[in-house]
Amino acid sequence: MLRNPHRRFCLIGTLEGISFLLLLCIAMPLKYFADIPSPVTVVGMIHGALFSLYILSAISMLFSAGWRIPRLLGAILCAFLPFGPFVFDRRIRANG
Repeated sequence: MLRNPHRRFCLIGTLEGISFLLLLCIAMPLKYFADIPSPVTVVGMIHGALFSLYILSAISMLFSAGWRIPRLLGAILCAFLPFGPFVFDRRIRANG
């Protein structure tokens, strides 16, 4: 499954999107409203690693799947938005 660059990108995008939502919706409120900062440290490190893999995977799609620069920039922009990787994944699946 991970040998296919498109499937690998979609899997990493899904995991990165989930980690971002966990960071925003669970870890950050625990830090600021319950004064428990440790979840931000753990989830933040996981999200940082997945974010890096997402960017590298998007760059790899530029070469392996023949993406153009605007699509690569769209993927990178979506990584900064909540639910962005999910929306981007749906769009690239719809467009083939």
